[in-house]
Amino acid sequence: MKENVFDVLMYLFENYMDEGPEFNPDQDALTDELTEAGFPRGEITKAFHWLEELSTLREHGVEPTLPATTQALRYYTGAEREKLNAECRGFLLFMEQSGVLDPMTREVVIDRAMALEVEELGIDQLKWVTLMVLFNCPGQDHHYELLEDLVFDEMQGHLH
Repeated sequence: MKENVFDVLMYLFENYMDEGPEFNPDQDALTDELTEAGFPRGEITKAFHWLEELSTLREHGVEPTLPATTQALRYYTGAEREKLNAECRGFLLFMEQSGVLDPMTREVVIDRAMALEVEELGIDQLKWVTLMVLFNCPGQDHHYELLEDLVFDEMQGHLH
């Protein structure tokens, strides 16, 4: 079984999202639980680091490159274009144009997506990263719920 950081994050999110963004469990106990669930310790440590970075970004914010009122498009670097394919970039643009993401939250989503150790992120993975970011951003409850409905409705469609 080849588990990665994203799998650990998904497990944590799916099992503990009801606890809220203030959820602060004993990391040693949680590491033991994740190890028992079959996740490698190295990936668990990386997942905790990813979440700590998300928390830091949430607390200190990310400076948007443009005011929220501009109609400019974001230019993606070569590395970002490699990891975030056209479908992913289109999704981010759609989320921003729909008002679900503002420039600051978009930058946090991109930062957290780039921090995952995968060569290319699929659209479903990016949706989950976006959910995790919105879940951890104060005042984003409505936007989180909109995206959550979209993600879970699509998952239900795939199951039938």
